[in-house]
Amino acid sequence: MQHMELEVIQRSIGWIEQQQPIWLCTVLNTYGSSPRGPGAMMSAISAGQFSGSLSGGCVEDDFLERIANGEFRQPSQIVRYGAGSPRTSVTLPCGGSIDVLVEYLQPGEESLNHLRHIENALKGQGQWVKRVTLPNVSQLPEPCQRGSGPVVEHHDNEVTLYLGAVTRIIIAGLSSVGQYCAQFAAALGFEVIICEPRPEVMENFAHLDMPILDIFPARYIEQGGVHPNTAIVALTHDPRMDDLTMMEAVHTPAFYIGVMGSERTSAKRRQRLTDIGELTQDQLSRIHAPIGLPIGSKTPAEIGIAIVADIVRVKNGM
Repeated sequence: MQHMELEVIQRSIGWIEQQQPIWLCTVLNTYGSSPRGPGAMMSAISAGQFSGSLSGGCVEDDFLERIANGEFRQPSQIVRYGAGSPRTSVTLPCGGSIDVLVEYLQPGEESLNHLRHIENALKGQGQWVKRVTLPNVSQLPEPCQRGSGPVVEHHDNEVTLYLGAVTRIIIAGLSSVGQYCAQFAAALGFEVIICEPRPEVMENFAHLDMPILDIFPARYIEQGGVHPNTAIVALTHDPRMDDLTMMEAVHTPAFYIGVMGSERTSAKRRQRLTDIGELTQDQLSRIHAPIGLPIGSKTPAEIGIAIVADIVRVKNGM
């Protein structure tokens, strides 16, 4: 499944190519409970079409009405919705508020170049930083090097947006736990890659409304399917599948690598990976095994929650 923000940018490129101006919106700050976090994007055109979301549906209609009425024609500005907003008729059901950067992009090569830089960043082609001094046109995104941290910095009229690959999860082989991991990760906005080469297993999960790649996970990883914002999880209990996945995964920049199994099973796997895979202690230390937060999970759904929660914990630097 493709990440929502990447879909927003690609749809925006299409509109600009059709000579339509667009409004590119980015959530800067959230206060209280808000359904979309900083960095979330939406784009829209005056005809009322839009891609993405700012609030999960609470404010989009109002925003579209306002651009149809000729508002937001400055190159950049910040709009607040929810508590503290002058639009008292529009409230967030959750009771929070959001600040949104609104950029008005006219058709042309400058806008296309701007959007394609963002697209490349979201696809994992490096880390980029974009700076906006309100109410001016934003600077073209530039390469940068950074670790974890906020994706948005906002001080007075200065806005800095850090752009990088959307979080990707590679599920190496399907299982009942893998199914729930895929669904929970998709709900969090991850790009979900499922690799499953076994025909009999694919048949069992034909009901899963997600694309499944007919490729051995280790091969997909070997072919470059991993960027630094990638999590790799092996959840099949099939040593051939799980062990080979781990042997490839440790040679990648993935921020999270994990494999399912009890303490005893994990100890045996570590021994195999040492004896057969010739993995070093440093490489073994990158593997989360047993995988997931220790919440006493028993059912596939509970185990899936524990795994995805652990990935979020590591992603957020905790």
